[in-house]
Amino acid sequence: MSKHVFLTGPPGVGKTTLIQKVTQALKSSGVPTDGFYTQEVREGGRRTGFDVVTLSGNRGPLSRISSDSSASRREYRVGQYVVDLVSFEQLVLPILRNVNHGGDREKRICVIDEIGKMELFSQAFIQAVRQTLAGSGTVVLGTIPIPKGKPLDLVEEIRNRKDVKVFNVSKENRNSILQDILAAVESCRK
Repeated sequence: MSKHVFLTGPPGVGKTTLIQKVTQALKSSGVPTDGFYTQEVREGGRRTGFDVVTLSGNRGPLSRISSDSSASRREYRVGQYVVDLVSFEQLVLPILRNVNHGGDREKRICVIDEIGKMELFSQAFIQAVRQTLAGSGTVVLGTIPIPKGKPLDLVEEIRNRKDVKVFNVSKENRNSILQDILAAVESCRK
């Protein structure tokens, strides 16, 4: 029996778009939903970084392209991007801590888009995700990257959990998979 639903697939295939559509459908039917998603930041047609956007409308930088090569302070980098760990943790950690303390009898939905290299620099985030997955009152709707290169411990842990249903999103199925994801989330809430 699944307790959580995760989407995986190549970058740019539409995982975040699907998460947003599922979230809208859940919210419009009155399901308590909180969490965050990541959004590309573009300037002049070029991607310059990513922002964290919470479902309550707060927004802050997750990463930006680094302009200088001198890493004066401890930097967390993924490729050309420097991760803003402080901003990420300030936005995301309160959500994950609060979602576990939901007092309603109804299971809450916690959106975590995504659990990837940038986010995994935060040990506090890793702990909070594990606690949220272990909690009984929360259904996690999240995204994880497809396996590529060195395995990410938490991602593999999630992928191999018996209580997680993983949907592989592809260009072929991304327009037809929405109802299946919604149905899976609904059955996790029962």
